[in-house]
Amino acid sequence: MMESEGTDLIEENGLVAGMRAHTRSGTLEIRADLVVGTDGRHSTVPAKAGFEVMDPGAPMDVLWMRISRRPGDPGQTLGHIDAGRFLIMIERGDHWQCAFVIRKGSFAEIQQRGLDAFRADLAMLAPYLRDHVVEIADWKQISLLSVAVDRLRTWYCPGLLCIGDSAHAMSPIGGVGINLAIQDAIATANILASRLREGAVGIDALREVQARREFPTRMTQGLQIFIQNRFISRVLGSNQRLPLPWILKQFQRWPILRRIPARVIGMGFRPEHVKMPEAQITRGS
Repeated sequence: MMESEGTDLIEENGLVAGMRAHTRSGTLEIRADLVVGTDGRHSTVPAKAGFEVMDPGAPMDVLWMRISRRPGDPGQTLGHIDAGRFLIMIERGDHWQCAFVIRKGSFAEIQQRGLDAFRADLAMLAPYLRDHVVEIADWKQISLLSVAVDRLRTWYCPGLLCIGDSAHAMSPIGGVGINLAIQDAIATANILASRLREGAVGIDALREVQARREFPTRMTQGLQIFIQNRFISRVLGSNQRLPLPWILKQFQRWPILRRIPARVIGMGFRPEHVKMPEAQITRGS
């Protein structure tokens, strides 16, 4: 239902029985055998359900922006690192998707220095952008992503299940948040679809979803936190250039080793495949 915002849970006899939503026509009540919270890292569902959030913290925020890509620019470069600065660049055909990593809560300080100083920082990290950064003429062209790495201790209660970023907010490191969200959805469908045809699912089925997906979530967040604490925090907190981490030196020396992080990022610690009978029939036909 477009232009509708979930605002509260409907609870009856200790069971979540649906949701209340705000629409252009007013408040709407939606009854359901199961409510699945999939509304992202700013989901209101966990708070309404009283779920406990575990937050190991994140030392950084990210400034997202687009900068045009020109014929003379190099190919995919990924990262540029200098004392206290970290720029990630992803080639998107005619433009660069740029992520400028900053200390947590320091965006106001950067704005006080002014756009000229910010553009100079970008050009210092990637000199070939010197003529490109003039395109950034207003702070409105820059989006602040407040980085969070957290997860719910329990993802479910009777009649309710949270998956994706609603259950576990991921760091932008590796860009794996969408991967885990889709994998959560596939696992949920595999485990619950046939049971939902028979009526409401019990708490054991919801517990099975979390048991299936908690391991890859914990492993991925653990890796992200390790990179944040051992590398990114040191870069952002230093006034001098730091040596390249040992593991990155090995990737440079032995290119075949790059397949390991590529597999972890691309497929995750527990890949999921659709196993519902309908999908098997469609695939077979």
